[in-house]
Parts: sequence; C-alpha cells; structure tokens
Amino acid sequence: MAEQDEWEREFDQRWANSAEHKEPSARARMLAARWKENPPDPAPFRADPDSARPDRPSWVSTAVVLGCVAAVILLLGYARIRDGY
Repeated sequence: MAEQDEWEREFDQRWANSAEHKEPSARARMLAARWKENPPDPAPFRADPDSARPDRPSWVSTAVVLGCVAAVILLLGYARIRDGY
C-alpha cells in the first residue's frame, strides 16, 4: 500500500497539469533561439495550387487504373476457363 501511495505522490498528473508556468519543450526552445538570430521567411498558409498539379492530365491516371482492373478481370477469367469451372 505504501508503494502505491509513493507512486501516486511522485506522478500526480493533476498537480502537474495545474502548474501556473509550463516550460516549453526542447524543440520549442531550440526553434525560438534559432529564429531569434535568423527568422524564417514568411510563407503562405496554403501552398500554391499550381505547384501541386501533376505533370500529366487526370485522364491518364484514370485510364491506367481502369486498364489494370480490366487486366485482372481478364486474367481471372482466363484462369477460370483453363481450370474448367
């Protein structure tokens, strides 16, 4: 019983969460120090939609997917005919 009380006292989450001051993480401290000397360039919230466009038209990927589905259907049909079902 004493071991459980010691465990609860050592790792009291309610007490830790109720702290008035919370220290930032190591990554936050590192970025703050780095950005103080060399601030990052401003960047838009959303990327430019033209940069995310693929190089080929959208119908090409659709044709590839449908071609693969047709090939699988033909392969399964051939295997079924060959086995005699």
